[in-house]
Amino acid sequence: MSKTPYRRKVIITCAITGSIHTPSMSPYLPITPDDIAKEAVAAAEAGASILHMHARNPHDGRPTQDPAVYAEFLPRIKQATPAILNLTSGGAVTLTLEERLKPAAKFAPEVASLNMGSMNLGLFPLLSRFHTFKYDWERPYLESSSDIVFRNTFKDIAYILETCRGNGTKFECECYDTSHLYNLAYFLDQGLIEPPLFIQTVFGLLGGIGSHPEDVIHLKRTADRLFGDQYVWSVLGAGRNQMPIACQAINMGGNVRVGLEDSLWKGPGQMAESNADQVSLIKSVIESLGMAAATADEARVMLRLKGSDHVKF
Repeated sequence: MSKTPYRRKVIITCAITGSIHTPSMSPYLPITPDDIAKEAVAAAEAGASILHMHARNPHDGRPTQDPAVYAEFLPRIKQATPAILNLTSGGAVTLTLEERLKPAAKFAPEVASLNMGSMNLGLFPLLSRFHTFKYDWERPYLESSSDIVFRNTFKDIAYILETCRGNGTKFECECYDTSHLYNLAYFLDQGLIEPPLFIQTVFGLLGGIGSHPEDVIHLKRTADRLFGDQYVWSVLGAGRNQMPIACQAINMGGNVRVGLEDSLWKGPGQMAESNADQVSLIKSVIESLGMAAATADEARVMLRLKGSDHVKF
């Protein structure tokens, strides 16, 4: 009797709402805790094993890191799905470090994001595509990004690592350029972060590395040289780069992140009507290549996570 052929398991992360896009850009962007919870559960049911979470003010959609807002949807998602919940410590470029870190410090999630360096994060080009805004804060929020540095100093990164260290939280290390990988290598050498590293390389945001296939190859080659077999690699491509970069990374042995935080689109000229739309699409690509989407429990093993019974929500 022939054995069942091995199928590589690919972790799909879905970033549900984020802080880049504003409510006027898509009617499908979840804003309220109810909508965020429903979108997260549907994305998990479609095949996402990790749900990357931000919160928004339910009245106007402004990014918020108020733990009280997170508390309205985190327990509901946890009860409805075994998916891993990943809380941002990035929040938004307009927030202080202390504000950004509050949810991860309070709720001790299995995974939290960690930006690995300061950068110019230019959201203002979105103003050339979207001209009418429902809320007064949206246009100034985008315009101001031409003169704001998204601050993540060595001191800031160390503060996040040290604050959450006792919680057993694994960090999704978001690397927007080559220098961020070297920053991560420094913290690994200092013993402030432990392998296996979960590295999310980010492509196509103004201020970070571009979206050319050679850019993907370059960051993967650099990570291989710095970290060898001590890391799990994932990618996200911003906007129209989402699916091409995801497909390239899958063929290079990587994992993927999709979701309305990173792109509002399902295809050329076609808006995604839900996060689950994008998850289903990339899952079909994974399966067509003879691989399979990792379950939440399989992802926990790959990343050596503490388990959902050790979080504080």
